[in-house]
Amino acid sequence: MKAAVIVFPGSNCDRDLKVALEAQGMDVTMVWHKDTTLPDGLDFVGIPGGFSFGDYLRCGAIAAQSPICQSVVDFANKGGYVFGVCNGFQILTETGLLPGALLRNAGLKYICKTVGLQVETSDSAFTSEWAKGDVINVPIAHHDGNYNADADTLARLKGEDRVAFTYTDNPNGAADDIAGILSENRRVLGMMPHPERASDEGHGSVEGMPMFKGLAGMFANA
Repeated sequence: MKAAVIVFPGSNCDRDLKVALEAQGMDVTMVWHKDTTLPDGLDFVGIPGGFSFGDYLRCGAIAAQSPICQSVVDFANKGGYVFGVCNGFQILTETGLLPGALLRNAGLKYICKTVGLQVETSDSAFTSEWAKGDVINVPIAHHDGNYNADADTLARLKGEDRVAFTYTDNPNGAADDIAGILSENRRVLGMMPHPERASDEGHGSVEGMPMFKGLAGMFANA
């Protein structure tokens, strides 16, 4: 179970993600954004939250041009598992690995609080530990978390069961209350809320832990 966490200038959740993965037995390597290749034998790549390159231009736009991101795209296109949380979700849309875009919150303010999420599918390695319809409470911390896509894309995401999570009380104006989506092969997940911040008793919540438990279990049984 080998994982890599990509680190950009301005990342601030990279260690949180590393700790959550290690708690489930994964061997985690931190990879700097200027590296051009990923470590050999990886099962999983995590792109953490934060404010890569100060969120200049568009959130995630500069990070998506970092040398390592082409290797992440290649890894995903070959069937690798990739998880992008918050700024990582923004980066995944900027690389084209996930459709749509993350816009400024509808209220034009930064939001930092715990929100309710409804699990919309259990048919993925990321969500297999939950049942469809389960509600979990997970922190958010973003200024640009308003997910948007054209009508055809939204219909396709729903029709292909690729909406992973929705907000029970939409905090940011996201289309169709979408909080997280899956790629066509269901091996790439992007979401704005932070399950890695709800994966340890010291955080006051372990409601995000099942995501990492499910991933580790899948790799262990492969």
